[in-house]
Amino acid sequence: MLIVLSPAKTLDLETPSTTELHTTPDFLASSGQLIDVLRRYTPAQVGSLMHISDTLAHLNVGRYASWGQHGSEARQAVMAFNGDVYAGLDARTLKPAQLAYAQDHVRILSGLYGVLRPLDLIHPHRLEMGTRLDTPAGKDLYAFWGERVTGALNGAIAANGAEVLVNLASEEYFKSVKPKLLSVPVITPVFEDWKSGKYKIISFFAKRARGMMARYAAVKGITDPAKLKRFKVDGYAFDKRDSDERTWIFRRKLEA
Repeated sequence: MLIVLSPAKTLDLETPSTTELHTTPDFLASSGQLIDVLRRYTPAQVGSLMHISDTLAHLNVGRYASWGQHGSEARQAVMAFNGDVYAGLDARTLKPAQLAYAQDHVRILSGLYGVLRPLDLIHPHRLEMGTRLDTPAGKDLYAFWGERVTGALNGAIAANGAEVLVNLASEEYFKSVKPKLLSVPVITPVFEDWKSGKYKIISFFAKRARGMMARYAAVKGITDPAKLKRFKVDGYAFDKRDSDERTWIFRRKLEA
């Protein structure tokens, strides 16, 4: 099986990586084309485009200017991303064999890099997949990446003999994938918490749970997706009654 995750908006560039192993993103030349477009933007334009503060806009304009230069900061994607998903994944505590599993069985969708392996080196940046960045390919990043994200996933599927793709990415990022062109079916785990008398998706908890499921797969070395139904971490459990063949519901009801 192949698992896809979203990246994170925030980066941890201070905590040391636990491995020196690294790889190079497959679409680095395309990333450079996007950086060339972004370098034409002023901080005010970046702030407006990405709906971020002046401070963040200036920070990222500086990052675009130095992106890819010798001596600029770069680290493995799975060590750099610092959001809720990656708190759940907790990659720094994975053993070498578990990181190797992730490298083979996990892909991270990215606005700037298209598709990343966990150990691909990335430079500090901010560019969400939903950004309406105008490029020669079209009005947004979905147009820019076209079918290449799907093609890269099909390549990874063929390489590891996957029979399904497990979608642990957000809707924004999975829109860059064209499921009808995938060589395997898609299974989407959904994580719900009990609140105000009913089960619902709570974003913070759901993101963290996606990372925890990816970690669970790496720790267990899972290749049969059916074994993900055994996921019982942090109170979640598979709900067979409300799940179907392609959407797997995991629920928890925390004590009040």
